[in-house]
Amino acid sequence: KKTAKKAAKKAAPRKAAKKTAKKAAKKTARRK
Repeated sequence: KKTAKKAAKKAAPRKAAKKTAKKAAKKTARRK
């Protein structure tokens, strides 16, 4: 969802946030 991208941008400075962003991207790709 779009909210996942916004949250990823806010937490971008943290490395853990980048990992979660990648996982969220995979989930969104599967839904599409």
